[in-house]
Amino acid sequence: MKKLVAAFLVLIATTGVTVAYAAEKVTVFAAASMKDVIEETARQFKVRDGMEVVASFASSSVLAKQIEAGAPAQIFISADLDWMDYLDGRNLIDKDSRKIIAGNALVIAAQKDALLGDTRELLGAGRFAMGDPSNVPAGKYGKAALEKLGLWGEVEKNAVFTENVRVALQYVSRGEVKASIVYASDRMAAPELVEAYRFPASSHAPILYPAALIAGNESDAAKAFLDFLESNAGQAVIKDKGFVGAGEAAQ
Repeated sequence: MKKLVAAFLVLIATTGVTVAYAAEKVTVFAAASMKDVIEETARQFKVRDGMEVVASFASSSVLAKQIEAGAPAQIFISADLDWMDYLDGRNLIDKDSRKIIAGNALVIAAQKDALLGDTRELLGAGRFAMGDPSNVPAGKYGKAALEKLGLWGEVEKNAVFTENVRVALQYVSRGEVKASIVYASDRMAAPELVEAYRFPASSHAPILYPAALIAGNESDAAKAFLDFLESNAGQAVIKDKGFVGAGEAAQ
């Protein structure tokens, strides 16, 4: 009888640990352009490991400021190096966990009847949307590219600045503007639009997505999800959603 009771208690203890681990949630703060990637990798991760990923999407600048203010994120994924460096400089990330998980390209998305390839026509003939260059990574890349091409002075007056790149995409999808400067991955999320122009990689800094654990909020589950993003399965999702894989982006 005593042996049966002991075995039962061991079973309960073991089951309790398993359920607690499986029920642990991972909180991810990710750049808005990573929405489709995180949602799909989260789904696969839950099927594989039984752990739920809860994600918050916004501009990298907004998320970094929220983390600085104490928001309970466990993983931060930025759309550029600057905002990850911002948190790094304040000792708010686990420096050893920092890694590049993806890259991207910058394009002009437009309605299907747009004149393809004519940047001056696309951006100079009417309003276009782009992330706010003062704080949104996609906007900073966009402004830099237009300056490099000698077009910023001509088209700045037509720019509608948005709080993140997905909002810029929504503006052109709804027909509120003629075009928008977004990432190639965002354009793929809107099949009703065309890639009217792709900015040369030499016109802006490399578009890299660093990810890291938040200092003090690390957990085995969070580390496992960050590792999953870097795994073959995670990288397959990243590439399928129009991003550049980590290996190619880091070159």
